[in-house]
Amino acid sequence: MKRIQTSILRKVLILGITLWAPNVVEVADQTFHVYAPSRTTKKLLIVEAAPREKGLSLKLKRTVNLDFEAATITAHPKKSLFYTTEARGKAGLANGAVVTVSEDGRDVQITPLRLAHGYSYLSLDRANRYLLGVNYFGGFVDVYALDNSGRPTKQVVALNEGRRNAHCALVTPDNKYLYIPYVKETNAIYQYQFDAKNGKLKAIESKNANPPAGTGPRHIAYHPKKPIIYFSNEQHLGVSAYNITKSGALKLRQVCDAVGKDTPKDGVSSSDIAITSDGRFLFAGIRGHKRDFDWISRYRIKANGDLELLGLTPADKIPWGLALSPDGRYLMATAFEGGTLTAYRVGKAETLKKAGTLKWDKKITDLVTR
Repeated sequence: MKRIQTSILRKVLILGITLWAPNVVEVADQTFHVYAPSRTTKKLLIVEAAPREKGLSLKLKRTVNLDFEAATITAHPKKSLFYTTEARGKAGLANGAVVTVSEDGRDVQITPLRLAHGYSYLSLDRANRYLLGVNYFGGFVDVYALDNSGRPTKQVVALNEGRRNAHCALVTPDNKYLYIPYVKETNAIYQYQFDAKNGKLKAIESKNANPPAGTGPRHIAYHPKKPIIYFSNEQHLGVSAYNITKSGALKLRQVCDAVGKDTPKDGVSSSDIAITSDGRFLFAGIRGHKRDFDWISRYRIKANGDLELLGLTPADKIPWGLALSPDGRYLMATAFEGGTLTAYRVGKAETLKKAGTLKWDKKITDLVTR
């Protein structure tokens, strides 16, 4: 009888904890997959990331032949589709592919594409009706309509502002505006209205947001709740924040440095950027091209949207692409020269703790998780 009473009491206590303190019980980490194109082997690498007691197990589950030097990838949010392209390529004959993966991952189909240019960045608009691509070497920005199956059909926008070094194209969460950052000596942010009905772009009156000299805005992250956009600064190591005004024009809010003024910046540059879905933390890569200076910079996002630098976490050689796991518990990073995929656990104390590493191809720059 005493055992029965003890068992009942234990169940009541557990139920009470669940009802009155739901945050005490954590949801278990979930297995997910990483998809990354390799320009060295001309394959798509599919990695299984499985949580373990002491970290994250990373295992290469499959490679898929693409037959071109694939460098860039993005995923369709609602379909089992991935879009990948080469970074270079002959005009009108650049290689790309739509990759369809079955739910169990066993069936993979490749649909080859011929595109206007190779792209260093790919994205979809928020209604998933258009595919956007940015060509770094010529500064081209192209938009393709997608059919009902999610495959690109006709090109609806062919834009070139006569500037090289365009690096990103990501439509605002409300699907109304598009910003194109340019790095290095170009150092610009071009601003457009995005027409969700036909994919067309119209320049905002102040076409260039005129970022501070030497910042070199590179990749974009949007605040999930506020009209604020963040850029990783390729040249001025750190992150810039801009307010998105009612007209869509950007207004500089903050430049948050990642390193001190005395830190050598020659041969060092920032890379990708990632923001947590709750808008509390942001991460950006720092690459030591000519010196041993490879890090993931960590930032807290304050309640008003301002950034606070938390510190730097060591990374493998040339951290390039960043992506959070679907549940936001892990940050995944590619190492261009190190030839690794590294997983970091996103801690409650605003830390990144190394959770697992997989040795794979060098020169991998881009990845997505699913």
